[in-house]
Amino acid sequence: MIYTVTFNPSLDYLIHIDDFKPGEVNRMSFEQIYPGGKGINVSIVLQELGCESTALGFAAGFTGDEIHRQLQETGVRSDFIRLPSGNSRINVKLKTPGSETDMNGQGPEIPQDRIEELFDRLDSLTENDFLVISGSIPGSLPDDIYEQILKRLDGKSIPAAVDATGELLTNVLSYHPFLVKPNHHELGEIFGVELKNRGDVIPYAKKMQIIGAQNVLVSMAGEGAVLAAADGEIYQSDAPKGTVRNSVGAGDSMVAGFLAGYLKNRNYKEAFHLGLAAGSATAFSDGLASGDDIRSLAETL
Repeated sequence: MIYTVTFNPSLDYLIHIDDFKPGEVNRMSFEQIYPGGKGINVSIVLQELGCESTALGFAAGFTGDEIHRQLQETGVRSDFIRLPSGNSRINVKLKTPGSETDMNGQGPEIPQDRIEELFDRLDSLTENDFLVISGSIPGSLPDDIYEQILKRLDGKSIPAAVDATGELLTNVLSYHPFLVKPNHHELGEIFGVELKNRGDVIPYAKKMQIIGAQNVLVSMAGEGAVLAAADGEIYQSDAPKGTVRNSVGAGDSMVAGFLAGYLKNRNYKEAFHLGLAAGSATAFSDGLASGDDIRSLAETL
């Protein structure tokens, strides 16, 4: 089983306004409410690709109930820890011609006893499971929560995928995560350099392996992607052709596609191509990509 962890899940309220005028009453041309959070996105795309997963994390109030209900509708199993007060956050995604604006909520307080509940659930994982931890953490969680989790699981041979930035990512590399997925800007920030093309990325992806990551998958938007794989090979590709309509969830989709491809036959090249197709298919969609769109795009790579 694949387990995804979303520390601060949300209901995302997506709205389109064709002629946005600040300070005035604006009429929406489109609106949609759907569950959000990086781990949840991974679970939804995994479901589209025929891979079961369980979404873990924290949920509170009526918004937490709605996140659970909508995930049930998509077929995704969730096992959220209920919080004693507050509401899971609401994020507003405003799209206007030529721009996207995100207004993200803070989320509820997470007390220590609920953190311990999450640790207890993760303690039940075995070497036959996969763990995905991704995204930012709310202020009520300790800054080293990622590190605490991987340290707790160290020695149990549980493959972990980590999609995070800065010290959240670098502090877990000593635990040899199976997969890390920075974009090229995030990778450059870690090493204090500017990475503009795939040739620039390759040596720094290898450095991430030397530090401890087994597979380093670097997304590069229109420039495609690079994978420094655990088999010693470097896989790289241009991005598929298409019209970008959405940036939310593309990286999460890439993680899901890579894991789904890898679990099929343990082939890194195929995993890389399915990951790139999944990320691109979501970028070309209004929301998270469908399995059919991902598979169709993968056939072009």
